[in-house]
Amino acid sequence: MPKTTVIDAPPSGRAGAPASARGVALLGPALVAGVAYVDPGNVASNMTAGAGYGYLLVWVVVVANVIAWLVQYLSAKLGIVTGRSLPELLGDGLRNRFARRAYWLQAELVAMATDIAEVIGGAVALQLLFGLPLLLGGLITGAVSMALLAVQGRRGARPFEFVVIGLLAVVTVGFLAGLLVAPPDPAAALGGLTPRFTDSGSVLLAASILGATIMPHAIYAHSALARDRFGTPAAPSAGTASVATPPPAPRTPIARLLAVTRWDVTLAMVVAGAVNLGMLLLAAATLPGVEGTDSLEGAHAAISAQLGPLIGTLFAVGLLASGLASTAVGAYAGAEIMHGLLRVRIAMPVRRLITLIPALVILGLGVDPTFALVLSQVALSFGIPFALIPLVALTARRRILGTYANRPWTTVAGIVAVTLLIALNAVLLWLLLTGS
Repeated sequence: MPKTTVIDAPPSGRAGAPASARGVALLGPALVAGVAYVDPGNVASNMTAGAGYGYLLVWVVVVANVIAWLVQYLSAKLGIVTGRSLPELLGDGLRNRFARRAYWLQAELVAMATDIAEVIGGAVALQLLFGLPLLLGGLITGAVSMALLAVQGRRGARPFEFVVIGLLAVVTVGFLAGLLVAPPDPAAALGGLTPRFTDSGSVLLAASILGATIMPHAIYAHSALARDRFGTPAAPSAGTASVATPPPAPRTPIARLLAVTRWDVTLAMVVAGAVNLGMLLLAAATLPGVEGTDSLEGAHAAISAQLGPLIGTLFAVGLLASGLASTAVGAYAGAEIMHGLLRVRIAMPVRRLITLIPALVILGLGVDPTFALVLSQVALSFGIPFALIPLVALTARRRILGTYANRPWTTVAGIVAVTLLIALNAVLLWLLLTGS
């Protein structure tokens, strides 16, 4: 593992985060990473789960968001304390060239699976709103994502955050508006908090929900977003020990950033959790027994028919905003994965075009968009351990994080989360292979 040096509390503060910066001014990175939790893959998984199984999988959404809070905080902490991203630290730790490239390949495939969900979602939304062909909609979604990435490249982290958070607000309104017209059954929703499955299909959807919520590329991205926003810790002076003695002040610049980050992550997960749960509850309350609701187009048509065209339009607008915002964040994560693990940077437009190709091929071949979305989320769930295990291991090491290393209970919680996810994926793989 890498031997990153960190000083516990630089008295002079950090680049990009002056000592006077407080509260709201420091919020943002988690909300940008949180867009990954309300992407079109979430829409497909949650709507399919609600329409097919009612309130059965409410508990999966809740558990996924609790795990996601821990994961995103650890990722942000790693970036804040070390000033480096998770891919960068992994690139240092994997000294064998073959191992590093193999790790990059699986991470890159995960990023491509993410892109498939996001571009297809944007294309479907454009077709619902304007009747555009899916292939043309995919091209437009990719082009808009390039424009969003240009904002990040030319204007910096803060303007990019404002744009993405604005799209997140549109997503929230678009997906939750239907609950005002058709509120769910409170007793049935509470009953869905009891952990259980009914068949292999419910296990498949549970894995899909987990993959769509605890997205590997968001784990890689959040550490990079924190690094880009807050800069790197001040370097120790000559002769300083690898972990310096902390000053007497009870709260340091890093400690303040971590405290605000906990609020940032909490806000992001509350928003993402509410949207995900709202989608499942809306489908459970209005779509069971309605024919054709196993697709985004069918769900949109059913929502429009039962709740009115305004709610249907808001749903489509939310889906479009979801695709546009999440595809930009996904491309950002993919670029960081390549840079951190391979030490290679290519022009963002070129990289965006490359990762856009699989989604455009799927759209051009006429593959059912919703089916492709759900399967992409299942693929993401298999990439979670490759991101989560190193994250827990790195953040537990005092050699890397100094006094900000995980407390024992935090590490135990991370290990439990990894174990549960691996166990669920193992069951899912067995069900798929046996056809149960």
